[in-house]
Amino acid sequence: MTIQIRKVTVLGTGVLGSQIAYQSAFSGFEVTAYDISDDALAAAGARFTELAATYRDEVPAAAGGKADKAAAGITLTADLAAAVKDADLVIEAVPEVLTIKQQTYQHLSEFAPERTIFATNSSTLLPSDIKDFTGRPDKFLALHFANQVWKYNTAEVMGTPETDPEVYQAVVDFAAAIGMVPIELHKEKAGYVLNSLLVPLLNSAMALAAGGYAEPEAVDKTWRIGTGAPVGPFQILDVVGLNTPYNILVNSEDGQELAAWLKANYIDKGKLGIASGEGFYRYSAE
Repeated sequence: MTIQIRKVTVLGTGVLGSQIAYQSAFSGFEVTAYDISDDALAAAGARFTELAATYRDEVPAAAGGKADKAAAGITLTADLAAAVKDADLVIEAVPEVLTIKQQTYQHLSEFAPERTIFATNSSTLLPSDIKDFTGRPDKFLALHFANQVWKYNTAEVMGTPETDPEVYQAVVDFAAAIGMVPIELHKEKAGYVLNSLLVPLLNSAMALAAGGYAEPEAVDKTWRIGTGAPVGPFQILDVVGLNTPYNILVNSEDGQELAAWLKANYIDKGKLGIASGEGFYRYSAE
């Protein structure tokens, strides 16, 4: 029997979670966005409004009111049971901390229908580290998006040895249906393809700045001139938001020193990236 995905729930409405939810709604799917508090949901509503404006400016298919309709059509809730009760697919985009993800799936498995597919958007964690907490390892896999999904539209699909091949294919098909380019991994790899390439670059850039070798602006300028890339690593970090790289660093064996530098010099000062108006660079409120 062909697996049908029509109703999608996204857990976590941060920078990337809100983009996944919005892109899914924009592509015609019935979407519910879940977060843990009314304040978080209010922030999510604001993000959806901002995304609608971005799509009107940057996405040709967003004309004729489609962008605003997508934002208005997303159901927001802080009730996990209600969020997943009819879901065909749940995409988890909670903080990049293994214990948080494991606990999330333990709760999720209590409420979601047996048919529901679970997909983690984890940036660096292996799905095998989570699968035993899902209650359905055959219907669990990773589906990883790049930030600014309307432009950088890869969707990396990575299963475990227990993932049902039909489930895997259904998620590949879903990724294509929402305008992504599915990147199929044959076996598990922490960081998938994209972050296996990107994370070492970002960490090397931070090490240069933290070690006093060069300012972030100089590192970015060197990368742009030397490679022809449109942006440098610190500009990328500001887009991603500094909490995500901090969580990755603090939970890695050799990342403690860089994590402490990032926390003391930026995160503790409220410099979290573009979303907060300042990270390694300052951004206007416009």
